[in-house]
Amino acid sequence: MKIGILQCDSVRAQFQVRHGDYPVMIEALFRQVSPVVTFKTYDVTEGRYPSNIDECNAYITTGSKASVYDDEEWITRLQAFIIRLRREEKKLLAICFGHQLVAQAFGGKVVKSTKGWGVGVHTIQVALTKPWMEPPLTTCNVLVSHQDQVAKLPVGAALIAESPFCPHAMFQLDDAILAIQGHPEFTKAYASDLMGFRRDLLGEPLYKAGIESLKNMTDEVTIAHWMMAFITTGQSDIVES
Repeated sequence: MKIGILQCDSVRAQFQVRHGDYPVMIEALFRQVSPVVTFKTYDVTEGRYPSNIDECNAYITTGSKASVYDDEEWITRLQAFIIRLRREEKKLLAICFGHQLVAQAFGGKVVKSTKGWGVGVHTIQVALTKPWMEPPLTTCNVLVSHQDQVAKLPVGAALIAESPFCPHAMFQLDDAILAIQGHPEFTKAYASDLMGFRRDLLGEPLYKAGIESLKNMTDEVTIAHWMMAFITTGQSDIVES
């Protein structure tokens, strides 16, 4: 199984020594559930894409400090690529920025939340259990870091999970796309450093609440199992390298 990482941003330089860049985080997450999976990174902000869509079995987006509604050429091109992936029934895991871009690409709506920033560990409630969700959970805890969020799901989307803060926390489109607002690839150490960097922006009450929430257990390994099961379901042409 080869996963193509569509890199939409980079970790700030001062944090990379300790935490690595976003592709490093994604690889570390998936290797907890599948030691044989391989990866190839495409920096889409620099216009890098696979020469052939079948270079990888599936694709995954990173998060980004950009907003999906920004007037940027690379965002427009990535949205077109996401539309192509769905049309060709190529599996896509869409995290945070990617989650929002999928919604926008297919007629949903993304806005800056009136609730402000979501940071730290959030609990999301499972609204619909799918066969690939093994082991099943009724709720799961995931690290989040976002101000934008999906206000309206695209037509045909199945709502998988929700929360009071983020009503569309996870959704599925057909059998090709699974989108999640949270960051299962983040570590608590990185989330803490990121909140520290944004402390003045967040305000002291939200910063302190976010740091306190890091005491809660998180379910990123279960979410990674779900993601792996989602992208391998129906796969018969596994690429080994």
